[in-house]
Amino acid sequence: MTADALFRDTRQVEVNGTALAYCEQGEGEPVVFVHGGLADLRVWRRQMPVIGESYRAIAYSQRYCRPNDAIDSGAANPFGTHIDDLAEFIERIGAEPAHVVGSSSGAFITLLAAIRYPERFLSLVLAEAPVLSLFVSTPPRAIELLKLFATRPRTGMAILRFALGTINPTTRAFRAGDDEQAMQIFLRGVLGEWSLSQLPDESVQVLRDNISTLRGGLLYDEVGFPRFSTTDLRNVDIPVLLVTGNRSPAFFSNMTDRLEERLPDVERVEIPDASHVMFEENASAFNEKVLAFLRAHGRGVT
Repeated sequence: MTADALFRDTRQVEVNGTALAYCEQGEGEPVVFVHGGLADLRVWRRQMPVIGESYRAIAYSQRYCRPNDAIDSGAANPFGTHIDDLAEFIERIGAEPAHVVGSSSGAFITLLAAIRYPERFLSLVLAEAPVLSLFVSTPPRAIELLKLFATRPRTGMAILRFALGTINPTTRAFRAGDDEQAMQIFLRGVLGEWSLSQLPDESVQVLRDNISTLRGGLLYDEVGFPRFSTTDLRNVDIPVLLVTGNRSPAFFSNMTDRLEERLPDVERVEIPDASHVMFEENASAFNEKVLAFLRAHGRGVT
């Protein structure tokens, strides 16, 4: 399936004052796919037909992401809005409660939505959620980093390297008006050099189509990841599958380690020959692990 093929069958639903595009395939228990930043529902083109054979597979584009209305030039893209949108979206399309599969910032959105609206979720699949605000504010304060280095030095170093090597130069490029350079810096930081070089052109185009959402999420002081605690994690009483890529930057493994330590009902798998976009790089392995998890934790689907 090509990337744009999913756009041809999209529907719209009104969610918190805006129209969100989505597509679905199959019948049965609902499985909602939540993309990360610099993306839209097209990134799930390798999952929808496979999961849709046994489930009601649903992929939506977040607010401001293609083909939805674009974010206004110069407007912020606050993280918290997307948390409420996901919970409302699940209810509005009659998918409550749902299994929810999230990638990157979409995984973080999924986790925080499950904490705030637990009745709407059956299980979670979290692919490398960047849970920075479990450790520090965003942007982090010096005293927070010092405390983190004292208690979890490897995590502290990973966060510092990610901030200095990826977030800060990406933000500078956006401020200089060089969106293409900003995208390349960001992708190199989250994928690694090798995986970025292997990314298909149509996948790169999907990311480029949504560059304004990343800009809106980095350039404004009011934008940041909502803080939450290990107590919040311990209260997530549904099954959670954590997924990482074996080629992903260490930053994501360190974030996932903490989730694995604190979530009460958790499993973890690693996708071989893949990095942060493992659902594209090794879709067959990713789909196999997700299906096995869904079958183990569903309500009668085999």
